[in-house]
Amino acid sequence: MAIFDATASSEQVIEAFSSQIEGKTFVITGASKLSIGNKMATSLAKAAPAHILIASRTLSNVQPVLDEIQAIDSSIQTTAIQVDLTDHDSVRRAANEILAAAPKIDVLINSAGVMAIKEYTLDKQGFEYNLSANHLGHFLLTNLLVPALEAAGTARVVNLTSTAYLITPFRFEDWNFSEGREYDHWTGYGQSKTANILFAYGLTQHLKHRGISAVAVHPGYNQHTNLGVNLTTDDFVDLFPLVKRNTGKEFVFEEPRFKDSTQIAATPLIGALDPDLQEKAPMYLQNSVVSETVEYTWDSECVERLWKLSEELVGQEFRY
Repeated sequence: MAIFDATASSEQVIEAFSSQIEGKTFVITGASKLSIGNKMATSLAKAAPAHILIASRTLSNVQPVLDEIQAIDSSIQTTAIQVDLTDHDSVRRAANEILAAAPKIDVLINSAGVMAIKEYTLDKQGFEYNLSANHLGHFLLTNLLVPALEAAGTARVVNLTSTAYLITPFRFEDWNFSEGREYDHWTGYGQSKTANILFAYGLTQHLKHRGISAVAVHPGYNQHTNLGVNLTTDDFVDLFPLVKRNTGKEFVFEEPRFKDSTQIAATPLIGALDPDLQEKAPMYLQNSVVSETVEYTWDSECVERLWKLSEELVGQEFRY
């Protein structure tokens, strides 16, 4: 059994689990050039996967990543599919295209996302934007891709979350922030990150009997991705009293405070590749290991409430 610490690198993870990569198909959302998804994709390319498919809102941002994959190993099939996760029509179209291109998916990594949109913003359906981009789009896409995940026999779904789950429980009574009157950007982001964990638990509970399990992972923080470029130092100062107000607890950033480009994809890759996690899922990983979270991220009632709410918001029931 491979053992990693908080400083583990992508290269170490790939070396340890190369047998879990060779000949497999990986679908990654949001892997543009300056992203954790990019680092995951190019790391996986070093161990001979059969197919890496990237689903992204802006295809021109993905082409450099596909070029890098081809430079590493030209035998890897690469595919880019356009998707706007905040537009459910776009998600449904993209899901059909992904199923056509990859009828068998071994690992789905839901890594696309936004961070703490400052102004209250609605998606095409009228839903708050953090929740839409970070959870609802992935909820719909993942469920629509279940036929390909099931075709793999044993499949893994990885939801990228964050310690921002500590900002707030899911706001079941006011998830859309009273049409903006109650909105603040950190609580909007935190709610979506709590949803990522709840969804991993819900997905596993619904699909483990079909060989599909899910984990939620916090990759850590890196100052050289596009995530959070809209935020200032003052925004982070505001975070601490807000968490105290929302939860009654102090917010503390984990150590190491930042990870470099070789480390930032390690925990997500462990979540995607470690075979020991398949039967143990669902779970949350941080700093390369399974970690405990607060009860509102895994409570069975919250898990099922979010599943049903998500079905309502995407307009489709998923029963397995």
